[in-house]
Amino acid sequence: MSLQRPTIHDVASRAGMSKSLVSLALSGSPKVSESSRRRILRAASELGYRRNAAARSLAVNRSRTIGVLVLDLHNPVFAEILDALQAEVRQHSFSMMLVSGGADAALEKTEIGTLQEFQIEGLILISHQLPAEFLGQVASEVPTVTVTRSDISVAGMDTVSNDDVAGAGLAVDHLVSLGHTRITHLDGGDNPVSHLRAQGYREAMARHGLKSHTTQVSGGLSDQAGYVAAKKALGSSPTALFVANDFSAMGAIAAVEEAGLDVPGDISIIGYDGISLGGLRSVNLTSVAQPLAELGRLAATRLLERIETPGGKAHHDHVASEVIVRGTTGPAPAHP
Repeated sequence: MSLQRPTIHDVASRAGMSKSLVSLALSGSPKVSESSRRRILRAASELGYRRNAAARSLAVNRSRTIGVLVLDLHNPVFAEILDALQAEVRQHSFSMMLVSGGADAALEKTEIGTLQEFQIEGLILISHQLPAEFLGQVASEVPTVTVTRSDISVAGMDTVSNDDVAGAGLAVDHLVSLGHTRITHLDGGDNPVSHLRAQGYREAMARHGLKSHTTQVSGGLSDQAGYVAAKKALGSSPTALFVANDFSAMGAIAAVEEAGLDVPGDISIIGYDGISLGGLRSVNLTSVAQPLAELGRLAATRLLERIETPGGKAHHDHVASEVIVRGTTGPAPAHP
């Protein structure tokens, strides 16, 4: 049995039609009658014919493929954004190539170079570690949209992000509404998003007249970092913890409970991101929830617009978050 793949010539022969007509039919051209199209598609199906994507993109000078770089494949925040993004581009007949640099800027550059070798028509960066000069170079070569980060402004590069300053303010507002004044922030470490959330915390505390109660403890974005930061924070006897993200908040809950304290009876805890926990109701975490699907859809929309209409002023979109109240926040305790 021959292992040779069927060609477009084989399809044409099987259908009894010209190669050019077969090519038009397989490209979805309206110039082909419906009866001829069905005959050609049936012949292609019987032969097991698949079009050569690389050859097709060279012929029409379009790959109808976008590249996506994800900072961390294990982060459910990015996964939810990615799901919505993929659904949107598929509706416009685009495919997607996914890579990750694992928070390594050098590796991210290499991966982007690989995507460009495949003639991608656009690039979406779901967070990144890249410097502005490199981003400027990439955006000048291929339509580019960055999701979650808005701290770098590059000509011709759109950004789509959550308003982290406002979101942190919502967390403080929620805790203050419950009577809390000793609110400590466990920050997310040295990264742009965490800096914005810490800024929002400080501004909100000042707005509520609680500047003298402002306490920020250095932490990180993992459950272990949240656990360690919470143990440090307990020394200042807070009644509430605003934690930089949901993973870190889970670590903070473990530290508080290990100290023999009740959540939220003794200490309320609120996280950030609103990640999907796969139906694990036992976590029951109050969180500032980002509209993750909206971030993905909007990023795809901006990229498709820029692909179809190159050039023009960059858009910088901010989406709003909301507080999802669950079981880890409650009224401030009556005891000091």
